[in-house]
Amino acid sequence: MNTTTYTPARAEQQAAASSIPQLCLRIARTRIGIVPLPVYVLLLALIGGFVATGKVPNDICVSIAILTVGGFSCAELGKRLPYFRNIGAAAIFATFIPSYLAFSKLLPAPVLKNVVDFTKSTNFLYLFISSIIVGSILSMDRNVLIKGFLKIFVPLAIGSVVAGAVGTAVGTLLGLGPYHTFFFLVAPIMAGGVGEGAIPLSIGYAGILGQEQGHLFAEVLPPVMLGSLTAILLSGMLNSLGKKRPHLSGQGRLQPGEEAIAPQSESLPAQFDIGNIAAAGITSISLYMVGMMCFRLFDFPAPVAMLFVAVMFKLSRLVSPQLQQSAYVVYKFFSTAVTYPLLFAIGASMTPWDKLVSAFNVVNLAVIVSTVASLIATGFFVGRRMNMYPIETAIINACHSGQGGTGDVAILTAAERMQLMPFAQIATRIGGAITVTLTLLAMSQLH
Repeated sequence: MNTTTYTPARAEQQAAASSIPQLCLRIARTRIGIVPLPVYVLLLALIGGFVATGKVPNDICVSIAILTVGGFSCAELGKRLPYFRNIGAAAIFATFIPSYLAFSKLLPAPVLKNVVDFTKSTNFLYLFISSIIVGSILSMDRNVLIKGFLKIFVPLAIGSVVAGAVGTAVGTLLGLGPYHTFFFLVAPIMAGGVGEGAIPLSIGYAGILGQEQGHLFAEVLPPVMLGSLTAILLSGMLNSLGKKRPHLSGQGRLQPGEEAIAPQSESLPAQFDIGNIAAAGITSISLYMVGMMCFRLFDFPAPVAMLFVAVMFKLSRLVSPQLQQSAYVVYKFFSTAVTYPLLFAIGASMTPWDKLVSAFNVVNLAVIVSTVASLIATGFFVGRRMNMYPIETAIINACHSGQGGTGDVAILTAAERMQLMPFAQIATRIGGAITVTLTLLAMSQLH
């Protein structure tokens, strides 16, 4: 009969042997964003190897790997900061760290070239926006859609007027003068971003004032960027407030007693039909192409045209229940897997760090912060008086001061309310277009 003598050394060896598989399992389960830690380490090593050879391939697989590693690395840093992680630090870090790295040449040149080329050649920002808009609209409760689109214009319009008055008053009191404050600080903040806001404003200003458009563009761009940064921070604070005071927040719903974007909860369907999910994806692309055609024929912003067509599809009941559920899966995939890589791409290729820093002086910051804060505060209180959730209406108003579609993504990410993208696009695109038109009319009259 064999007997085994257990000694302290043998027991320690067995404990160590049994802990090794557990350790490996814990490592395999650890994720950086959505990326398992072993895969993350492998990707870092491969990207470093390509950089060491002097050339990073430009194919889509390598670009996706770079954006995934970069975006989720920056987001993880933001999520681990005490307090700041609750006010949108992940979205801010994913956008502005790559901007700084690109400006200071700390991002390897082959990596930066890959990111810039991929972002500009594919324009995948609009793939993201179209998937988010179509997915959220098609899976939204029909009554929410009808009532929400009609009611959201009221806090948006009142907020724009109040923000314009407050920002101009602050700038005037600080010695900038009402003319300069309104036209070169306040109006650009609410103009709808860079492509739809700062550029048409600078072109219009150049024609009216007889000055060089490039110089005027450089002057109106920093308020756009700082206004968007302020909106991201304040939206993150609103999200934190909603967690502490749940009665102020609808968690994505605009009005009490209504469902948000998914039936009952934001849980995915129990069974996935790959054909339906593929159909929802191609539906998003089709509606985006409709928007592009409207822009080509009528010079109407493509995202807004796409939004209205999606709304008409939903209201006319042209979408089956299966496609609606699958549209939510598409929405959830993009909001979970693509947001931070997209923000990294935007930061590295479309956010000039030097322009952002150039506006950092006390007077400009006071005007910008007061404008954005009054816009958001008005949305909060007007929304509450209209029996809407005040945090949701305030966040939608915040998007009116965002940096276009990129700002909407960052603001809604910081607020953890990506399902508000359709309403955010109204605030940004339609609100921005009205702001640009009225501003140029006012300048033409005053000049």
